[in-house]
Amino acid sequence: MKITTIQLSEETKNNISSFGSKGESYDDILKRIYSMAVKTQLREFLMSSKNTVSIEEARKQVEKEWPRSK
Repeated sequence: MKITTIQLSEETKNNISSFGSKGESYDDILKRIYSMAVKTQLREFLMSSKNTVSIEEARKQVEKEWPRSK
């Protein structure tokens, strides 16, 4: 893996290191934080009620578009 250098303020560096354990590299800390952030975003997306309809509303739409034959 290619290693790169990023510039951080001392405050940001300290904030990142506060999430780490003894012997854990900044790379390890950032990977763990990133993984947690991705899971959080996915959970928020899946649990969001934005652009959703209730089951009752969906059933009404289905009945309207595909009425049952009698």
